[in-house]
Amino acid sequence: MEYRILLYYHYTTIADPAEFAKQHLAFCKSLELKGRILVAEEGINGTVSGTVEQTNAYMEAMKADPLFEGIVFKIDESEHHAFKKMHVRPRPELVNLSLEDDINPRELTGRYVEPAEFYEQMQQEDTIVIDARNTYEYDVGHFEGAIRPDIESFRELPQWIRENREQLEGKRILTYCTGGIRCEKFSGWLVREGFEDVGQLHGGIVSYGKDPVAKGQLWKGQCYVFDERLVVPINQVNPTIVGKDHFTGEPCERYINCANPECNKQILSSEENEHKHLGGCTPECSAHPRNMYVAKHGLSEVEVADRLKALQDEASAYNSLQI
Repeated sequence: MEYRILLYYHYTTIADPAEFAKQHLAFCKSLELKGRILVAEEGINGTVSGTVEQTNAYMEAMKADPLFEGIVFKIDESEHHAFKKMHVRPRPELVNLSLEDDINPRELTGRYVEPAEFYEQMQQEDTIVIDARNTYEYDVGHFEGAIRPDIESFRELPQWIRENREQLEGKRILTYCTGGIRCEKFSGWLVREGFEDVGQLHGGIVSYGKDPVAKGQLWKGQCYVFDERLVVPINQVNPTIVGKDHFTGEPCERYINCANPECNKQILSSEENEHKHLGGCTPECSAHPRNMYVAKHGLSEVEVADRLKALQDEASAYNSLQI
């Protein structure tokens, strides 16, 4: 394919993230890349897309910089760009665990578990597998038997662990996330909390799906990614669908953002149900005066009113059947 998507992170020391971000943005634009890169004093985390020639030039430049010695790129082939624009932004942290005493993965982290070993270990007794991602990521795909912490953001994970510590005591703990960056900190925090046997999936879910031995086995559904693809396949052996349509509960792997800009919640929805509900996740969001779906499709006030009435009539009919 003509294009490629690069996913990467690297913990290092960047003295002036704001200045680095400014210069790095200019460099990426000179290569005509598109994507999203975060820069902090603790390192860099990014996803970019471009042609094979453009992405090769980017990787060569990064690997030649002593600041990023040892950086690893995960590469996906693509038919087109995965982003519309190029952003490089400075941040206080690459990933936020909201710790008073932050974890430095270069000094403390869980042991790396390669995909083939991860596949074997997660099937063994006394092993607990923890998904270090958010619930909406888990809901579209996860490892079979993995614990789904009831969290909406990564920074909520430490509190969830403390509240459920008794489930984990005396167990081997395996953690995983999309590309590995969140587990670098999370697994290190687990070690600091006193858990003795903590491993992290090296390279994350993305690498697991490409591994010639693991072949994505025991992964159910798809993997949520932070670009225009939204989800990518992982299991090469027996792929399944675990996502459920927000409205009907039917199998679904298609994510949309709620059309109410004040909500913007991500939900799984078929194209049919997106149109039917005007892109809203609730009746209130469907009827919101700033509904982005209405604006995008140029619907008239009459058309909107007719669709909202049809939804109300359907809801009334359903409720009457439940009485």
